[in-house]
Amino acid sequence: MLLPDRHLVADLLGRYRAWERLVLADPQDDATRRRFEDVAYTLCVLMGQRTAREAILKAESYLRHMRPVPLLADAERREKA
Repeated sequence: MLLPDRHLVADLLGRYRAWERLVLADPQDDATRRRFEDVAYTLCVLMGQRTAREAILKAESYLRHMRPVPLLADAERREKA
């Protein structure tokens, strides 16, 4: 099974939360709500879930259980050693 890139998941989760705060601050702003819903939809598709709530829970769990990806510079240093 292919797994989503953890950096992409983390970015989408951060964007979801940022747009959520903006929607809560101004619920009548249709443009903000559309962007929030777009990010929620993308997160649902990426995590294979039907609702934003389920997608958020799965994304948080996925990020919590993923091992950190070593940086390219770290890998290059190990190769030279």
